[in-house]
Amino acid sequence: MGKFAYFIVTCGLLVSICFCFERQAYAYVDPGSSLVLFQGISSVCMGVLYYFRKRLKSFLRRSKAAEAASDGDVS
Repeated sequence: MGKFAYFIVTCGLLVSICFCFERQAYAYVDPGSSLVLFQGISSVCMGVLYYFRKRLKSFLRRSKAAEAASDGDVS
């Protein structure tokens, strides 16, 4: 394994250890907080799709063209 893989494994182990020693939090979490989290995640996903839309369109066109070409070869 390379140095990057060791780094990722080490970071994962450190995060796991941090979760083992967490203290109990006495805090109120609003029921609408999960909705805000969901909205943030979905907006990031849509932003990424919007940013890469030209690459996605060209990828889908190539896959449809390859599929049509392979259907033509079978007949």
